[in-house]
Amino acid sequence: MNPPTNISAQTQNRKADHIRICLEEDVQSHQITNGLERYRFIHSCLPELNHNDIDISTTFLGKNLNAPLLISSMTGGTEQAAIINQRLAQVAQHYKIAMGVGSQRVAVEKPQVANTFAVRKYAPDVLLLANLGAVQLNYKYGLDECLRVVDILEADALILHINPLQECIQPKGDTNFRGLLDKISTLCSKLPVPVIAKEVGNGISAAIANKLIAAGVAAIDVAGAGGTSWAKVESERAENPLQRRLGRTFADWGLPTAECITTIRAIAKDVPLIASGGLRHGLDVAAAIALGADIAGLAMPFLQAAATSETAVAELAEVLIAEITTVLFCTGNATLYQLKHSGSLQRIE
Repeated sequence: MNPPTNISAQTQNRKADHIRICLEEDVQSHQITNGLERYRFIHSCLPELNHNDIDISTTFLGKNLNAPLLISSMTGGTEQAAIINQRLAQVAQHYKIAMGVGSQRVAVEKPQVANTFAVRKYAPDVLLLANLGAVQLNYKYGLDECLRVVDILEADALILHINPLQECIQPKGDTNFRGLLDKISTLCSKLPVPVIAKEVGNGISAAIANKLIAAGVAAIDVAGAGGTSWAKVESERAENPLQRRLGRTFADWGLPTAECITTIRAIAKDVPLIASGGLRHGLDVAAAIALGADIAGLAMPFLQAAATSETAVAELAEVLIAEITTVLFCTGNATLYQLKHSGSLQRIE
């Protein structure tokens, strides 16, 4: 499949717009939060632990991670994106944390930009996640295109991001979501790597998660509301007043991240679960894990750091790890498993 050059250019321009808007404009949700402020940890003034013995390592989809962190899917397809992805990958390798890339549709449409995603050479040992929009399965994409993006990244899994609201607002968005679940199921049965279903900031409900798991999805990334609003992002790119109005109206649409975690975990005890959506520091990460997530993804903090320097990304990783470790120490838990089962997190009435 060779899409027209103008479509490739539109996709590439959209990538550049997204980076610029996220870094320069206020596109955060304000009326809705990630929901984690409704919880607090019970402080233990006598943890009976040596801080040096705390272990925040874990495994996810069979890969060992030194910390329960995912550099969430963000970008690719432009020169600036290539620099950002390289910096992120090098830090992911150093700290042995997971990393996703932005939608690789542009690499399918314009193969000469595939190198902006190809970070395996910088991160030979980490969990790397390829990424395509699920809706593209209704727009002539299939197993071949999915295999192509997995191969570009030498990925351990494929994220299918699901973004109906963004597509409604995005100029020339792809809005045919009919019959998509069956196509996801077919892909899951044929693709040689696990498939992760991910929203982009509006959350996945328990009912939809149940359908996705039944379809063969190996993991869920809730990507709840409370962080970057892609409705706001797309309103900044609007080509007419209608799109601009839609983006502003739905700026705070979605399910809070905390609600997604608890409701999905209630109906799916064992599914690998990623918490993302408005997480900004290690305390958020620890709270999400205490609620039932396995690892936690952050995007905006890593994007801001990576736009500055690799050193800034490394400093952020150091801080996040220190914050997570501090939560475990001050709740008397030596491991993430203990944290999950300790009852240390309480809901504030």
